[in-house]
Amino acid sequence: MPRVKRGTNRRDYRHKTLRRAKGYFLTKSKLNRAAQEAVEKALRYGYVGRRLKKRNFRSLWIVRINAACRAADISYSKFVSGLKRAGIGLNRKLLADIAINDSAGFLSLVAKAKAADQANLQ
Repeated sequence: MPRVKRGTNRRDYRHKTLRRAKGYFLTKSKLNRAAQEAVEKALRYGYVGRRLKKRNFRSLWIVRINAACRAADISYSKFVSGLKRAGIGLNRKLLADIAINDSAGFLSLVAKAKAADQANLQ
């Protein structure tokens, strides 16, 4: 079997791993095998975390909208259903931003949602 000289491939692979593991504790930042395992695990956590971030922000927006709705004397679910009936298609991120930064605008949205909800009952 012929001898294989790997050239720069092995060194490049290890340097890439150790660069990614910079700042890890003890051997995880120094030795290739420990660093490789730590980097793989960190990349898995990063992948999962990017998906969890979307969930967390959506729930945060809902909490903010709900707090503003309660202050305006309407429940979150009635507010959202009223907006849908009124044909107002704002997403939760935008609604949460309006609720925090523009209370007068949010109160006008609440009034439209209540009016659409009342029209639906009759």
